[in-house]
Amino acid sequence: MEHARVRYGARTEREIAATRTASARLPGIWSTGVVAVWETDPDAVAAVLPPPLKPTGSPLVRVNISKVGLPGYPLGAGSLAVAAVHGTVGGWYPLVMPMTHERALTGGREVFGEPKKLGEVTVERDGARVHASMSRHGIAFVEVRGMVGAELPLPGPSRRTDFYFKFLPAVDGSGFDTDPVLVHCVRNERVRRLERVAGEVVLRESAYDPVADLPVLRLREITVGEKTSDQRGRVVERVDAQALLPYVHQRYDDPLQILDGPPQSASPEGSV
Repeated sequence: MEHARVRYGARTEREIAATRTASARLPGIWSTGVVAVWETDPDAVAAVLPPPLKPTGSPLVRVNISKVGLPGYPLGAGSLAVAAVHGTVGGWYPLVMPMTHERALTGGREVFGEPKKLGEVTVERDGARVHASMSRHGIAFVEVRGMVGAELPLPGPSRRTDFYFKFLPAVDGSGFDTDPVLVHCVRNERVRRLERVAGEVVLRESAYDPVADLPVLRLREITVGEKTSDQRGRVVERVDAQALLPYVHQRYDDPLQILDGPPQSASPEGSV
């Protein structure tokens, strides 16, 4: 009698190789996205950067809200990051990256250490009017809206570096299982359409995504465009666990999540 395959069983070398080959041949995927850049409080930028990252000469915040054209699997992807530098390398340190599907979280969080969370991400255009937002827990904590203006000259291919910290909270709830590492993720981008937007960025108060602490003091630009990119990550150094621990809460909605514990309910009135 032929037995049905046990799908949780080990895969063959051929199956593993086929998966690796397929992932290396992903087609160019284009996204439509709204990008806004603004100047904020330099002290706030300095406060959110774990060492060894440091602020740049410009306290900039960059939000990218995109609709990604995955075949049969459209994805909403967002990111809010602050400008940072590591040694001589300038780049961006993302604080929150909401995604609309679980599949988009796995590779980024587990491989690169990206701060991805499930959320609602929308990009809408009606004629010249454009509206984009990132929402979680019923709060649209970032909203970009405005009117599309003139087309902009297409930039040439560009390279951008994002900084991530990859770590695993310790099994006993104290510190990390192993030393955390700093990852440089390099993205090569190509743009096929770019337009200027006259509009505004609205930041709303959220205890889960407190981006309102990085206010818009001076709006640099808003654009809407179509782009494609690839990415390659590498570990550049191990970092001081004790120095990183005070920033671990950036990754979670509740610090108790690192202990996998339920939220504590409020005590009844009058109880001790």
